[in-house]
Amino acid sequence: MKKAILVLGAVVLLLQGCATPHVVQTKKVSDVNLSCQQILSEIEEAERFEKEARAERKATGKNVAAALLFWPALIGTYSNTEEAINAAKERRTNLTNLYGQKKCS
Repeated sequence: MKKAILVLGAVVLLLQGCATPHVVQTKKVSDVNLSCQQILSEIEEAERFEKEARAERKATGKNVAAALLFWPALIGTYSNTEEAINAAKERRTNLTNLYGQKKCS
């Protein structure tokens, strides 16, 4: 029984590691060195990451298979998408503030 629980726990951890949306860093040390144009590019990238994370929440083939075969993986993916969306939003907010501080027009 103990062995089965350990194996199940290991499988859960491995499948949670497969959650796909990328969680961006909300702040980077190098952000202060960005030009106004680079800040705009970083904002666009954060928006793209948020959009991709939101797409992972939809009924994709992978998510349906996870729900049918191993529902904890679906929970891991959903949790990861929430974290990725929030990180992308915070990144965009930080970059927008930096854009204003640098008096970019």
